Amino acid sequence: MADNNGNSFMWFLAGLGVGALIGVLYAPKAGRETRQLIRENLDEGREYVANQARQYKEQAAQWVDKGKNTYRHQKEQIGAAIDAGRQAYRETTAEPKKS
Repeated sequence: MADNNGNSFMWFLAGLGVGALIGVLYAPKAGRETRQLIRENLDEGREYVANQARQYKEQAAQWVDKGKNTYRHQKEQIGAAIDAGRQAYRETTAEPKKS
């Protein structure tokens, strides 16, 4: 069953390619115009992908910085809590002063 689905998908892709080729061949514009239009669309697509990648990279960098700041803040809070606990332990276990 899985083999049949894979085979169907391959035929779908082949049909898609043949359809695209026929569409280009029978386009209402001249070949030179069609190729120029395809180049322009590819350039626009590359630019869009590059912009999206740049935005995702910047967003990931912001998340990393935020994570580092959160980690640093939590580390400081835990350190302060440990120091406070040590101090409280010292105070409760210290020998009481005799008057």
